[in-house]
Amino acid sequence: MATVAATDTVNIVINDVDLQVPKGELVVEAVKRLGHEIPIFCYHPRMKPVGMCRMCLVEVGFKQPDGSVRKMPKPQAGCTLPVSEGMVIYTDTEMVHRDRKGVLEFLLINHPLDCPVCDRGGECPLQNNTIFYGPSTSRYIDIKRHAPKAFPLSEYVTLDLERCIQCGRCVRFTEEISGDAQLAFRFRGAAMQPSTFKLTDFDSKFSGNVIEICPVGALTSSKYRFRARPWDLETSEGLCLECGNGCNVWLDHRAAKLVRVNGRTNEAINEEWTCDKGKFGHDYYNSSKRLTQPLRREGDRFVPVSWGEAYAEIAAHLGAKSAALVGSTVSNEGLFCLQKLFKDGFGSENIDHRWTRTLPAAGERVAKRHESSIASLEHKKTVLVFGADLANSQPIVHLRVRKGWFLNETRVVVAHSQTTDADSFANLLLSCKPGSLDDLAMGLERAVAEAQKTDVQGFASFKDTEKTTSVKESALREVAAMLLEGNASIVCTASIYNENKPVETLAALAKIAAATGAEFNVYAEGGNDEGAMALGVMTGRNTHEILQDCAMGDLNALWLVGADPLTLHPSRRLAEDALEAVPFLVYQGLLECEAMGYASIVLPMEAPGEHDGTYTNIEGRVQRMQQAVKNPGDGKPAWRVFSELLVRIKPGRPSFSAKEIMDEIAATHPAFAEATYDKLEKEGTPLKPVIENFYM
Repeated sequence: MATVAATDTVNIVINDVDLQVPKGELVVEAVKRLGHEIPIFCYHPRMKPVGMCRMCLVEVGFKQPDGSVRKMPKPQAGCTLPVSEGMVIYTDTEMVHRDRKGVLEFLLINHPLDCPVCDRGGECPLQNNTIFYGPSTSRYIDIKRHAPKAFPLSEYVTLDLERCIQCGRCVRFTEEISGDAQLAFRFRGAAMQPSTFKLTDFDSKFSGNVIEICPVGALTSSKYRFRARPWDLETSEGLCLECGNGCNVWLDHRAAKLVRVNGRTNEAINEEWTCDKGKFGHDYYNSSKRLTQPLRREGDRFVPVSWGEAYAEIAAHLGAKSAALVGSTVSNEGLFCLQKLFKDGFGSENIDHRWTRTLPAAGERVAKRHESSIASLEHKKTVLVFGADLANSQPIVHLRVRKGWFLNETRVVVAHSQTTDADSFANLLLSCKPGSLDDLAMGLERAVAEAQKTDVQGFASFKDTEKTTSVKESALREVAAMLLEGNASIVCTASIYNENKPVETLAALAKIAAATGAEFNVYAEGGNDEGAMALGVMTGRNTHEILQDCAMGDLNALWLVGADPLTLHPSRRLAEDALEAVPFLVYQGLLECEAMGYASIVLPMEAPGEHDGTYTNIEGRVQRMQQAVKNPGDGKPAWRVFSELLVRIKPGRPSFSAKEIMDEIAATHPAFAEATYDKLEKEGTPLKPVIENFYM
C-alpha cells in the first residue's frame, strides 16, 4: 500500500486554544480551523497574499521558556504571516477591535453612501464588516471625493471608481489567474485606480470573475445592474453547458426569470471561476425568441397545435427511413430516450451529435480519450497542448494548465498553426504551418522513437518535416525529452477533426503517449458531447451521410433536437440542400432559428436549468442539474417528449421521471453504473473506465 506523504506541523495557540497546523500555513487560514473569522478585503485564498488593506490585523506573540507570552509590539497582518512553532495568536482583543475600527474608518472616509442604490448592497463585504467591526458613527464631516460613476470597462464590467478601496483583487486576478494582465493600477495616491492600459476595452475571456471577487461595489455586472436585490433572488445550483468543462454555477432567478449567473465552488472542475461565455451567455433563458408551444406548418405559416396533434403528425411521418441530429446540451436522459424512440419506435439507428469536418467511422477507435482529470493538469510536469485553443474551447482547462505553470513549474508546450492565449506562458512554442498538424505529430513521434532508440523506418526525415511544418528538429527533440521524463499529459480537443488527416494525427499522438507513458486526452467541446459518446449516439449513418441522404431524397424525415445544421455543419450548402429536400422536418429547440423555417413540426424544449437531468463533462464526470426556473411556455424536457411519443407508437409503461431513466441507463451501460441519482456525489461521479472509446 502506498504511503501518504507526511505533512510537517507546528504547535500554535489561537485564542488560548492549543492547535496543530501545517507548517507555513497563513494565520488567516489557521484561524478558520477553529471556526473563527478574521475579516478580510484584499486576501483571497487562490491568490498570493499582499497585505494591502490591513483589515486582517491580529495580535501575535510567542511562548517563552517560563510559559509567558511575549507579544510583538505592533499588530500583524494575518493574511501574510505564516504560522511557526510556539506562535500565539489573538483575534478578539481590545487592540484588534480598535485597529479594525480604525481601518474601516479610514476606508470609509471617501467611500460614498451608495448602499441604497448599489448592486452590491446586501452581499457587500465592506458593508458587512462595517456592521460587525466598524465604528457606530462617522466622525468625517467634510466633502468626499468624487469620480465618474458607472464607467464601462467593457461590455460586461462597469467600474464605479468612488467605491474602490484599492484592494487589488481585480488586478491580481488578471495577473495570477487569467494571466492576460489586462488590469493594472494607474497613477498613485488618491488618484490610483484599476483600469486597462491606454483605457482600452477590458476584453478578457474571464472578466466576469472580477465582479464576484470585488469586496465592494466598485466592479459590477453591466448585465445585472439594477435588476434585483439579493433578498429578492432565489438561488439554485446549476451547471454551465456553454462548453464541455461542466462548470458549477449558481443560477439566481427572480419572478421566473434568470437574472444572474455566479461561479459555484467545485474543486474538481472550475474551483470557483467561470469564463465570460458561461457567466454572461445564458440570455436565451429570457429571450423573446423562446419557443413556447408546438407549431405545425400550414402553407407558409405556423399554427399552434396541441402536443397530441404534434405527436400524431410525427408518428405518421417518421419510420425506418428517418434520422435525428442532436445538439450538445441535451441531457443524458434525453439522449437515451431518443435512441430508444428511434430504435424501438421507428426502427432506425440514424442518430449523430457530431458536427466536425471529419467524422471517424466506428472502427477508428482509441483506448484513451480523457485520461487526465481537469484538476490533475496543474500537477503535471509537462503538458503538451496540441492543435487546441484552450482559452476559447476549454477555458477552465486553460486556467488549470496556466495554474500549473504559474505555481507548480509545469512546462507547457503549445503546438498549433494559429496564435492562442496559451502562447503567452508556453515554455516552448511549436508554431507550424496551417494544415500541417499531422506532419508535426508524426515528426514528434519520430523524435520519441529516436530518443528511445527504436525503429524509425517509414518516418519522414526531420528535414522534410521542417519543410512541411516549419518546426525545427531541435524543438521536436526537446519536446520528446520532456515527455520521456514522465508525469506528462497530451491535451487536444475535438477541433482536431477540423484539421487535415485528423485520424492519422491522433493515431500518432496515441503512440507517443503509449511510448512515453503520457496521459492522452481528446476532450469533447460541447456541453454534453462526452455523454453522447459514452451512450453511443453515433451508431447508424453519421451527420454528413444523414444530410447527404436528405439532399438526395433517400430519407423521408429528419428530426433536429437542439441543433441547427445551417450554423453547425461545416458545409452550409449541404445543410441547405438537405433541409429543402427532406419531405418532413421536425425542429425541437429552445429558440427560433433559421432551420425552423424549413420545419413541418416545431416542438418547444425546456432549457437545461428548467428540468432535472444529468450531463457528462470532458473528463467523464456525470453531474446532476435540478430544475431552477420554470419554462416560460408549454415546453417539455427532451426525454419526456421522446418517452411520450414512444408510448403512442409502441404501448407500454412510460418513464415518469429523469431518475427512472438514469437507473435504466446505469443498468444498460456499464460506464454509468455508479451514476444513478442516489449515488451521484456532490462534485459529480466519474464514469467507470471502459475498454475502448471512440476518438470522439
